[in-house]
Amino acid sequence: MSVPPKLSCSSTAIKRANQELRNKSLKWQSTVVVSEIHRGFSAFTKNTVISILKSTEDSLVQVNPLFLQTNTDTPRDVRFELVCDEAEVDEQGSFVGKKSNQRWLWHAVDHATNTVIAYVFGKRKDTVFQKLKSLLSPFNIGRYYTDDWGAYDRHLNAEEHEIGKRNTQKIERKNLNFRIWIKCLTRRTICFSKLEKMHDIVIGLLINKVEFGRDTHA
Repeated sequence: MSVPPKLSCSSTAIKRANQELRNKSLKWQSTVVVSEIHRGFSAFTKNTVISILKSTEDSLVQVNPLFLQTNTDTPRDVRFELVCDEAEVDEQGSFVGKKSNQRWLWHAVDHATNTVIAYVFGKRKDTVFQKLKSLLSPFNIGRYYTDDWGAYDRHLNAEEHEIGKRNTQKIERKNLNFRIWIKCLTRRTICFSKLEKMHDIVIGLLINKVEFGRDTHA
């Protein structure tokens, strides 16, 4: 008659067995969670996402409403006079559909706080910069800091315009943030929009949410 093997009941063996059970339980729970996440995402088809994005188009604004307060009794108006005294302006390139179809984001940021004041989309041409300049006209900006792109020199007064990298570091940092957050703005990217409308909506949503503090889904 064979003798059954002795079972080890040491505390170490028990702890090891309990740990193995916990690991199996955690692995099963994580599998369930991942499965639920995938099931949730599968409910949103590509067309659904595109439809949702298009529905936000009318709610987007191109001028930061936080800088256009009219109530002179609020402390923000004191800040308005200081903040809008100087601005950095730059253009950031991308493309839609194919690389030959360039699409540029032109935007201005407050030199003191690096907050986007206004933005427009279009070609890298003087007419597009003039659109941005018209959006900036209510701010009575006294000093513009830009790079050496010719449109700035042609349409800004020499006494209020300064070219150089010393005072455009904040907007260059902003451009870097945009490239990190939105793949279609990344240099040498393989991600791009097929429609100019979707390109503008996606970037506009980011600026409205992060820079303007607006809840476009409210």
